[in-house]
Amino acid sequence: MTPLKWFFRFLKKYRALMFLGIVMTTVIAALSIVNPYISGIIVDDVIQDGNYGLLPRLILCLLAVTLLTSILRFLYQVVFETASQGMLYDMRSKVYRKLLEEDFAFYNKKRTGDLMSRQTGDMDAIRHFVAYVIYAVYQNILLFVFALLMIFTVNTKLALCMLVVLPFTALATYKQSKEVRPAFQRNRSCFSSLNAFVQENVSGNRVVKAFAKEDYEKEKFQAENDKFKEAQINASRVWMKYVPIFEVLSYALTVVLMLYGGYMVMQGEITMGDLVKVNGYLWMLNTPLRMAGWWVNDIQNFVTSVEKIYATYNEEPRIKTPLAVNQHGDDIQAKRLKGDVEFKDVSYRADDEDIVMDVNFKVKAGQTVGIIGSTGAGKSTLMNLLCRFYDTTSGQVLVDGRDVRDMDLYHLRDNIGMAMQDVFLFSDTIEGNIAYGRPDCSFEQVKHAAVMADANHFISALPEGYDTIVGERGVGLSGGQKQRISLARALLKDPSILILDDTTSAVDMETESYIQQQLKNIQDSCTVFIIAYRISSIKDADLILVMDEGRIIEHGTHDELVAKNGYYAKAFRNQYGEIPYDLLKAKRSIQSSELQKGQLCMQKGGN
Repeated sequence: MTPLKWFFRFLKKYRALMFLGIVMTTVIAALSIVNPYISGIIVDDVIQDGNYGLLPRLILCLLAVTLLTSILRFLYQVVFETASQGMLYDMRSKVYRKLLEEDFAFYNKKRTGDLMSRQTGDMDAIRHFVAYVIYAVYQNILLFVFALLMIFTVNTKLALCMLVVLPFTALATYKQSKEVRPAFQRNRSCFSSLNAFVQENVSGNRVVKAFAKEDYEKEKFQAENDKFKEAQINASRVWMKYVPIFEVLSYALTVVLMLYGGYMVMQGEITMGDLVKVNGYLWMLNTPLRMAGWWVNDIQNFVTSVEKIYATYNEEPRIKTPLAVNQHGDDIQAKRLKGDVEFKDVSYRADDEDIVMDVNFKVKAGQTVGIIGSTGAGKSTLMNLLCRFYDTTSGQVLVDGRDVRDMDLYHLRDNIGMAMQDVFLFSDTIEGNIAYGRPDCSFEQVKHAAVMADANHFISALPEGYDTIVGERGVGLSGGQKQRISLARALLKDPSILILDDTTSAVDMETESYIQQQLKNIQDSCTVFIIAYRISSIKDADLILVMDEGRIIEHGTHDELVAKNGYYAKAFRNQYGEIPYDLLKAKRSIQSSELQKGQLCMQKGGN
């Protein structure tokens, strides 16, 4: 499908309105020939022949035509504007829904500012075309044709003389359209780049200030701004070169009429009234010629915008629900996943680089898995493959025995709660951010999730509590506070699989201990994956995976891995000090015995 065919699919819904607008435009163009015609009658029959009885009726006719034209002009502008706004609403909604369907690979190579410019500047260029350019071009073509026909009825030779300028106009229009298109493409590209730059710097203003790089960013902005300015000027130069040509051609018609038309009056070939008629039709010939350059600009701007929006819209996501599931339904969708997870010979490669290689492990529902390893070892990638943000290059990721590639995407992700490494909070209330996964839940459920994430106390201390607007991306909250709100959001979802990607890195040890205790309370109903750098976050996990350079180099429980004296044991000693393993084991045994005695005392006290 071509970009223009795609555009006309949206316009098809409003074809009745467009047809009505076109009919009114045609009527207005037809009525435009009436006034010059009556003016000619007034000169010949009233002024020269003295038939003054016709004058009142002719004046009433002129007034009626003018009033009707004014009413129709108002109505067709309303009609075209209504159609343009409706079409723009549908197109913007369709493109936005398509953006939500795109996968991570799409957003990895697209800039937010570029996508925003498609939804704003390019969309507005399309709206302008539908609301104004369509009827203006159509009306001017009709005016030119009707005026030329009326001049032919007056005198054929005079009409043919008026046609002399047409070949020159057509040639100038063709050349301008050829030159202006690449200029507008460059213009839209520079606008997108400038928009992306501003968006990035507004979002990253804290980093700019932290490094005192305001002057540096000003220079970069100036460079982008200069590029956009130059592109605008180059586009303007194109039509500035051709607009004078169209102006000269339009005025040439006036010269032809005055010279040749005046000569014909003196020779008696036409009357003075005929000359007045033709002079009245002259503006109907001049206006299309003068505006031809502007219409070419607007049309090329519209075509460029449609092509850019369509190019974005037309990119198909690689990650999507299988067609068989879409067509025949998925009988498991209504069921809650148990949470069994298995990786079978999983490898993932991106940009000619091996990210994950030969990963194998199996987890039963309700178990906790800790994943540790160096930066870039592939820990988060494993979870991205589990959520099917990316597809494996080889091997299988199974959930409840089913390959995630054979499952409905919405059903899979709806059963997974994820607190991401890069915490993102919406410009909404704290309650709205926590309830994002379950917007229909009660406030008590939101508060309970916040208590489990150890966030309730600092939220309650805020002036507006849970109604506090956190600002874009959580500006105004500390890193630890944002992590706890993100954790509460994941917990409230009550998922079958919970993924915590370095979720407690910005909280203190006491808070982390509290959160770990709360997680133990949900383990029976939820499979938990914890990605962390702190041993304390994962030491109680049922299975610990140690990753390095995309491979699992160690796996087992905490005690087993410490006993192996490998990567994990080294990391453990670095974080807890050089403690001999036997002494550490004895110490943990004593701590466990004391904890049991304390719980027993609490139970007796309670009784």
